[in-house]
Order: sequence, then C-alpha cells, then structure tokens
Amino acid sequence: MKSLYKLLLQRLALGLLSLFAVSVIIFLAVGMLPGDIAQAMLGQSATPETVAAYRAQLGLDLPPLTRFGHWIWHLLQGDLGVSLANQRPIAELVATRLGNTFSLALLAAMVSVPTALLLGMLAALYRNSWFDRLLNTSALSAVSFPEFFVAYILILVFAVKLGWFPSISNIAPDASLGTILERSVLPVATLSLVVIAQMMRMTRASLINLLASPYIEMARLKGISQARIIFHHALPNALAPIVNVVALNLAYLVVGVVVVEVVFVYPGLGQLLVDSVSKRDIPVVQACSLIFAATYILLNTSADVLSIASNPRLMHPKG
Repeated sequence: MKSLYKLLLQRLALGLLSLFAVSVIIFLAVGMLPGDIAQAMLGQSATPETVAAYRAQLGLDLPPLTRFGHWIWHLLQGDLGVSLANQRPIAELVATRLGNTFSLALLAAMVSVPTALLLGMLAALYRNSWFDRLLNTSALSAVSFPEFFVAYILILVFAVKLGWFPSISNIAPDASLGTILERSVLPVATLSLVVIAQMMRMTRASLINLLASPYIEMARLKGISQARIIFHHALPNALAPIVNVVALNLAYLVVGVVVVEVVFVYPGLGQLLVDSVSKRDIPVVQACSLIFAATYILLNTSADVLSIASNPRLMHPKG
C-alpha cells in the first residue's frame, strides 16, 4: 500500500509540473495570436491614442512576464479572470459550457467503452474469421478518417438524406432531456467511432497475446470452452493495458471534442474556445486551454496509475 501512495504522489507531482509547463506554453502561444482585441472592439476608426489607452485599461500594455505572473497568481486563488470581450467573469462563461462538454464526453464514453470491450472480446474469440477481419477493416477505416470528415458524412447521411437527426446541436439551457439526447446523437456517434476502433483493437491484441500463455493451454486441455477462457481467464489478466487505453481514450473524448463541437455548433467548451480565438479574447482562450490541458493530464496520470496498480509485477518489482 505504501508503494501505491508513493506512486500516486510521484505521478501527481509530475502532473503538476507538466501542467505548469503547459501553462507557460499556452501563455506564449496565445500571445502570438495575430490581431489586437482593443483594435477589434474599438473598430478601425479608433485613433492610436484611444487604442493605447484601452490596451492600458485592459492591462495588455504590461510586460509579458508580469502578465503571466498575474495570471498564475489569480489561478492559484481560483480566479480565472474576466473576459475582455464582454467583461464577464470567465468562471460564468465556462460553467455551463464545461458541463455540456463533460456531458457529451460522458455519453460518448457510455456508448464506446462497453461496445469496444465487447467487440474486442468477440474479435479475439473468433480470431481470423470473417467477423474478425470485418471488425479490423472497419476499425482501421474509422481511425484513418479525421473527426470532421466523419462528422460531415454522418450529417450528410442521417441529417440531410434520411432526416433522422438535426445537423446542428444548438442545445438551449432549458432544453428537455429528450431534446438533448436527440441533438447529441450525431456528435456522440462521431466521437465514439474513433474511440471504439482504438479500444477494440487494443482489447483484441491484449487477449490474443494472453491466449498463447501456458495456463490458457492448460485450460484448453481441461476442456474449458473458448468463451469461458476469454471472459474468465484471459480478460482479468489483460486489464492493465486495457484500462490504460480506456483512460487515455476518455482523455481524448474530453479534449478531442473541439472539432466536433465546432462542426455541430454544440454549446460546449470547445466552441467557446474557438469563438474566443476569433475575438482575440486572450483570458478566455487561456482558461479554456488550461482546463483542457488539466483534464488531459489528470486522466493521463490516472491511466498510468491504474495500469501500474492493476499489474502486480509493476507494483512489486523484483530487486
């Protein structure tokens, strides 16, 4: 147990260090965005003196190191800052959008994780059959296409041609559960396709690797069915890599929603990030980027810890 606590502390320390490094990169990258929010808000007819005064009012005339220090200090106090575009607290802008993004990722996870695990076990059970080859071909095809391409294909087929689902997922805050689910079908399907393919292939590969183990051969000699061997003997020992890839794909579901949200005009954090970039609203861009980075680092760290904790050989290495 002490080794697990030590591992957790090490991974958390590494995660915090990574998050600080990412915050520096975010600040520098956002600072290199072209355009000037002061000029954009005042219009092209504004005089240079007016633009300079407004930049000073917004604090954009301070040295970059000073602005970075102020940003980090306020973050440590739980203050995300104020939007330059509409002078609203960023926490208010992020609250609803973050809930929508996590809801979309949760729905995609509820669909993709059980489906991927089941398909991976069936592919291992019927290895080298037409079913296995069909699954592998479909998985490779799903991984090869970018998310926006898959999204537009789904819109063309299910929204334009068949008319089953709306092409735009503009969910109102007071929308009913049925409306939310209906307008989330195509975004969830887009996110799930790539994730299912990756997790299914990893599950299949892990199980097939274990099926060549001596204890599996002994189970076959005892007359145990192939399905029981996979579900009761091979799967528990393949949990380490499977848990790792599931956690990593959950991180992708949260961070990878930006493109999907933009395509479907979904009111999530990714859409807010893109809108803020177009407005040059630097504090909102920094806050959204940092939230995505922190979520990814947290889930990535969790995947690392779960992978090690589920493998006794890694938890208790021989000297």
